[in-house]
Amino acid sequence: MSKHYYEAADLSKFGNISDFQKTMGDKFFAWYGEVYKDGALSAREKSLIALAVAHAVQCPYCIDAYSTDAVEKGYSEAQMMEAVHVAASIRGGASLVHGVQMMNKVKEISM
Repeated sequence: MSKHYYEAADLSKFGNISDFQKTMGDKFFAWYGEVYKDGALSAREKSLIALAVAHAVQCPYCIDAYSTDAVEKGYSEAQMMEAVHVAASIRGGASLVHGVQMMNKVKEISM
């Protein structure tokens, strides 16, 4: 039995997701490849966005992959950490804005 739920070695097995459903896996990888090509945003910019999103969704595989990718694309540690802070602010803000729903409900039941 593994000691950890997430195994770093599993990241290299990502391509195997097509094994159980080839058609959908192939479509996913075709789409995924297109997403990260230069477009209105550069592949470099997309790498930093992906790093921030990886933190927001808390995917350790994505964090590993896009930390490496961002370093390879020339981002500094400060730039990467700033992107993580942006992701954290959105994640935190999303929790806080739902406080409005709570306040509305409390006002409704307090009347």
